[in-house]
Amino acid sequence: MKLLSLLARSSAILAGVLLTVITLITCISLIGRNTIGVTLVGDYELTAVTAGAAIALFMPWCQLKRENIIVDFFTAKCSDATNALLDRFGSLLLGILMFGLAWRTTIGGLSAYNSQTTTMMLGFPEWIVYFMMVPPFLLTGLIAFYQVFVGKFSEQGE
Repeated sequence: MKLLSLLARSSAILAGVLLTVITLITCISLIGRNTIGVTLVGDYELTAVTAGAAIALFMPWCQLKRENIIVDFFTAKCSDATNALLDRFGSLLLGILMFGLAWRTTIGGLSAYNSQTTTMMLGFPEWIVYFMMVPPFLLTGLIAFYQVFVGKFSEQGE
């Protein structure tokens, strides 16, 4: 679990760096637009592709910490054993979903690469964003399956 934890933490740090950089770029563009009438071309495109990648990069950390949205209205009065079983089942479903997303994102990335699709203003290759999303999806799936089969949620609350 230490390797998974290290990878998830690194993934979240990279996501934070990406969001910080894109926030600074957006601020510079807005200040330039509102003061001297000059803006950065493609700032909206950069924001969109960076936000997509950052969301995927945050997912492993979120799963590791078990900070996904949990609706416990119906399970609040269940025993700890029942809640643990439901947590494992939820992690199983999420793991399957993440591996499915990784598979379909890979297919989408290959399609974008083969067709050489790019963003409209900057001409940024879209396949790069697809492939940036695959490793975090796989890592999230691995963490979820680890939680299902080993059952340790040691990172919660740290």
